[in-house]
Amino acid sequence: MTTFGRETILIDNHWIAAKSGDTYPVSNPATGEEIGWVADGDAADTTAAIDAAAAALPGWRATVARDRARILLRSAALLRERAAEIGRVLTEEQGKPLAEGVGEIEYSASFFEWFAGEAERVEGTIVPAQRSDQRVLVMRQPVGVTAAITPWNFPAAMLARKIAPALAAGCPMVIKPAEATPYTALHVAQALVDAGLPPGVLGVITSDRAADVSSSLFGDGRVRKVSFTGSTEVGRLLIKASAEQIVKLSLELGGHAPYLVFDDADIDQAVEQVIACKFRNAGQTCVCTNRVYVQRGIAAEFVAKISAKVAALKVGNGLTDGVVVGPLIDADGLDKAEGHVDDAIAKGAECLVGGHRLSGGDYGAGYFFEPTVLTGIDASMRIAQEETFGPVLGLTVFDTEAEALALANSTPFGLAAYAHTRDHARLFRVAEGLEHGIVGINTGLISAANVPFGGVKHSGYGREGGRVGIDEYLVTKYVAISI
Repeated sequence: MTTFGRETILIDNHWIAAKSGDTYPVSNPATGEEIGWVADGDAADTTAAIDAAAAALPGWRATVARDRARILLRSAALLRERAAEIGRVLTEEQGKPLAEGVGEIEYSASFFEWFAGEAERVEGTIVPAQRSDQRVLVMRQPVGVTAAITPWNFPAAMLARKIAPALAAGCPMVIKPAEATPYTALHVAQALVDAGLPPGVLGVITSDRAADVSSSLFGDGRVRKVSFTGSTEVGRLLIKASAEQIVKLSLELGGHAPYLVFDDADIDQAVEQVIACKFRNAGQTCVCTNRVYVQRGIAAEFVAKISAKVAALKVGNGLTDGVVVGPLIDADGLDKAEGHVDDAIAKGAECLVGGHRLSGGDYGAGYFFEPTVLTGIDASMRIAQEETFGPVLGLTVFDTEAEALALANSTPFGLAAYAHTRDHARLFRVAEGLEHGIVGINTGLISAANVPFGGVKHSGYGREGGRVGIDEYLVTKYVAISI
């Protein structure tokens, strides 16, 4: 597998240094140790990548769909072959347990496999004409040069979810991976190069200057589509930035997922699924539950069972056997988790499990926070209004279905929501009543390559994955022909 030095910008299938020669360090959030240094790209590097993508566009969009698909399938096979090695790299720079890191690489491969199939299903239509001497065609064609800005919490999966449909549609892409987790992106890109991707079709700009890179992407009229996963605050800025060049956007923004547990639920199943949903990646996922609402009739039993399970979760370096909760990504993440807990307790919540930073010994140099369970959460508390992005679970008791839905829909976010019930009529009422783009019923794990992923309200717009995922990278053209 390729070992990267400080030449980590990919242009025309060559790994090069930043034009400025600048670099920045990448560290392990579990140990504080420096992993390495990567190129710190800027506007000039970004423009060079766009130049290469624009030059590659005519040839790539003219490439037969089956040939594009074959490259995606070879990329998927290489990612699976290298999953153990890349997964370890991911864990070292991001912190999640090694099993999750390896699993993410396997999951990433599934997007290349799925969209390899979709590449061959980009079809047009013949529309009945209004005149006998006319024929009407509707075509779907690549939107052009595209770009992606990806987050640190799933540095391989979020990348694959954007690259795969773009390439399948015939669009070159320039990517800007998260500053904290560039190495995983480099290995994903290398797999594509090794699979035979033509020069220029994929560009990578590692950079600690996000504003410089995004300004170049949005200011260059050759970039016709940008996909972003990240915070709602940054999403708003990108919407404004897209206005000048009328750039098409896909935005997966912040979440604040509610989890409704009704009194007819299988309590043991609900406990297991809430924990799987909440504490995966130390709670640093856009779709993990932040707010758990439990119906009063089962609240005591549910709280007792989930508290016991959470207290048993092993925290530590993701490379250590048995660890299921790794570190938070940085000091800001640690401060936010602690702030949410302190605020809730000050306003009357009770902490049943955890609630503190972990320090000293193996935790001394990392960003570790205890898996935490809080009860008595109400709307006055920050945890009820803001996404924690940490291993902190807040519980609220409700009485009626209507009350539960009102609580679930009470924030401006609408990415994912969950519910547990064995009442089939309630299942449909709740699924339809939740104002969220993704709903899990009796499950807390909802992501897959073959389903549409995205939110509503302040959680963004556009969809990634599923049959509609490739549509984000296509334009529809109407052609009228007189005969």
